[in-house]
Amino acid sequence: MHTRVMSWEEGKEFETISRTNQPKVFQLRLLQFLLLFLLVGLGVMIFSMNMIRYFGVESVVPVARSHFQPCFEEANTLETWIRPPSKLLHSMNDSELFWRASFVPGIKNYPFRRIPKIAFMFMTKGPLPLSPLWERFFKGHKGLYSIYVHSLPSYDADFPASSVFYKRQIPSQVVEWGMMSMCDAERRLLANALLDIDNEWFILLSESCIPLHNFSIVYRYLSRSRYSFIGAFDEDSPFGRGRYNPNLAPQVNLTEWRKGSQWFEVNRKLAIDIVGDNTFYPRFKEFCRPSCYVDEHYFQTMLTILAPHLLANRTTTWVDWSRGGAHPATFGQADITKEFFKKIIEGGTCIYNNQPTSLCFLFARKFAPSALEPLLDLASEVFGY
Repeated sequence: MHTRVMSWEEGKEFETISRTNQPKVFQLRLLQFLLLFLLVGLGVMIFSMNMIRYFGVESVVPVARSHFQPCFEEANTLETWIRPPSKLLHSMNDSELFWRASFVPGIKNYPFRRIPKIAFMFMTKGPLPLSPLWERFFKGHKGLYSIYVHSLPSYDADFPASSVFYKRQIPSQVVEWGMMSMCDAERRLLANALLDIDNEWFILLSESCIPLHNFSIVYRYLSRSRYSFIGAFDEDSPFGRGRYNPNLAPQVNLTEWRKGSQWFEVNRKLAIDIVGDNTFYPRFKEFCRPSCYVDEHYFQTMLTILAPHLLANRTTTWVDWSRGGAHPATFGQADITKEFFKKIIEGGTCIYNNQPTSLCFLFARKFAPSALEPLLDLASEVFGY
């Protein structure tokens, strides 16, 4: 077989052509690499968008909502406005929270199916020792209630995921008895509860409160009432008018001064009035200090001035002051009997929707942790849950 040998001139020409083509080959490979990088980046972006739409923005981009508005969130849908917060913990301070909670729709008819709920607001230092009793009370009524707990900031509740109290703590602050920080906590509870537009009735409770009737009776009683249950009395005594400070005028005159129980129930309209108040709050904070106990006078006086026609002028929480002192009686294991509760439940009459009734109290306090077991034993027969 004949093999042709490249001449020296031909070799030099081939070498020259190869050197000339090297930059073109490099440019071609660089272009291929850039196209591949662009395709990969486009694929990652499409995948990320689908993940965000499927799982939600907060699970993919863990940035606080109050500081970042995600690009892909549908912020102008009705669902965005009516959906309650998925988590109660937030970074808003009180001023921001109260401002947000005071929003009121101008059109009263809701353009969606709304099932009104009761907001149960617990104010406690730490644990809720009677929570097993409340668990039985709430059982089977999901969608008709919401729960909010204000505790010491240092307290970390350990309720299991199956509990109705699981992750129901709101951002809280230290509370001093008899000081404005007590009313601050109550306003904080109301404001957080107002963020759920379905909450219509708001009940303030303590860790020592118990329900005296089953949930259906409580819901029917509150939902059918024309009035909110907050006591506001003109008491001409050292513990009533005697606590009035003339510096409260002209916002509050002596004839408008009222006293009542701290443990109230208000409707949504009055809850917004309380949270949105900046007229009475500064005066009470400055001029109602012990022995003027602000939690017994602030809301009671303010609502008497703003909306007296909406007040039943009584509380639905029974308490025993007969033993005297600064605090009501506490009941333990030995006090829990059928006869004891019969006196509370059937022991008097009151006015409901302008008519006399024997059903006056829905809740009672104060009960010690030792009362839990006998309460659970009696609950089905005496309370109906």
